[in-house]
Amino acid sequence: MRPKHSADPARPLSRRSLLGSVTGTAAGAVLLSAAPALAAGPAVPLSPDADVAAQVLEEYLHGWRGYCDRAWGYDEVLPVSGGHHDFFAPGHSFGLSIVEALDTLFLLGQDQEVTRCCDWIDANLDPAQDVYTHVFEAVIRIVGGLLAGFEATGRSSLLARAREFADRLLPAFTKSPTGVPYTLVNLRTGAVQGSAVPLAEAGTNVMEFGLLSRLTGDSRYYDASIRAYRAVLDRRSSIGLLAGSIDAESGRWLDSDCGTPNPPADSFNEYLWGGWALLGDRQLLDWYRTLTALTLHHQSVEASGRLWFRTVDFRTGEPSGPQEQSELASFYAGLLAKGGDLQQAAAYYRSWTDALDAYPVLPETLDFATLRAVERGNQLRPEYPNSSFDLWRATGDDYYRQTGYRWFTAMRDNQRVPGGYTVAGDVTERGMRLGDLTPAYWFAENLKYLWLMFSDTPRFDYANGLLSTEGKVLRGLRRI
Repeated sequence: MRPKHSADPARPLSRRSLLGSVTGTAAGAVLLSAAPALAAGPAVPLSPDADVAAQVLEEYLHGWRGYCDRAWGYDEVLPVSGGHHDFFAPGHSFGLSIVEALDTLFLLGQDQEVTRCCDWIDANLDPAQDVYTHVFEAVIRIVGGLLAGFEATGRSSLLARAREFADRLLPAFTKSPTGVPYTLVNLRTGAVQGSAVPLAEAGTNVMEFGLLSRLTGDSRYYDASIRAYRAVLDRRSSIGLLAGSIDAESGRWLDSDCGTPNPPADSFNEYLWGGWALLGDRQLLDWYRTLTALTLHHQSVEASGRLWFRTVDFRTGEPSGPQEQSELASFYAGLLAKGGDLQQAAAYYRSWTDALDAYPVLPETLDFATLRAVERGNQLRPEYPNSSFDLWRATGDDYYRQTGYRWFTAMRDNQRVPGGYTVAGDVTERGMRLGDLTPAYWFAENLKYLWLMFSDTPRFDYANGLLSTEGKVLRGLRRI
């Protein structure tokens, strides 16, 4: 996924988090038992589905009211101080939390709030601001959010606004000599900056751009995405691996670390599978299968009986860097399940469940050999319940709903404040120190996965529904 901003709300960041090696492991893929078993932490007994769904709805609306009362029309709320935060650049707001919330509010049955959000977007959302905008974040959050809102409501103005945003982002792709998009583009002038491109940012656009091409009949968006993918994949090493970042102008790799599924690589592979599932392009599936097989062969490692993924040199496959795993990588269990690798998916999910049992809420980064927290904060990340949802859909096993509910109650018990929900500074401290930010993605993702697992809502097609890396339902919304 998902390079999202850090605890410092000054600007969005694309973070790197390196993995490492554990000595004495096999060279091939690590295979652990596929049968899920409850970890050592305390089990959270499940109430009837309707009761859990009611709890989830209550907590989402608590957070939503905090935003509406304190920061309506701004990107993000500071729920403790009552202020607001501009996500992309100071002094420039896009109502990001409103756009992020559209399809979640629809799934929750909050139709009046959906209409209120759409009215605000029609009247206030300006895609032509004179500001450099992070292309990756704008695609998955704004373009994706508007497309999901259109799928939910059929409101043509949302599709038109998504297209205008995409048109203003396209220079990042079309001005690149290689096709790898620059990281920043000025929405008004089309000027571009940022030729050092993290791997995820090069490839996490084909779902939104592909759907936009399908809905508008304009192939430019999908073509730009595929050109970017090819530009990266044509530069694989002799053993087929990719490094972490690439220069958009020269096509040269800027490092030698293959760190899948951590940032900066994470959602690059996710969108190969997602693009195939949404758009039916077979080459995307072939690329996904090739890269996944290589990840399982070169990077899977067992540490203390748990499956993790180490960073390796992309040219040799030899371990490199510290033995760390970013919480952002926990989505990978769900991706492996969707791709059919259920044994590894279940094992990797159990690794993260053990980590959840070790702390009040998950820390940002772990030493995977010991489960020691390296980066001790918690940014209200949604990746673990994302995998809970994906594995539950893939297997029907209630274990994943139980552990997803455990994650929910941990967040509710530790990060709820009168103004909503907030990030945490150090999850290892007694009496956890809280920060002051509700990231906009909280309204898009965190409780959506719980709601879908427990509500049995008729507004979602459980057989065919498909979500983006930002939790936007790009296929499967049922208009009521």
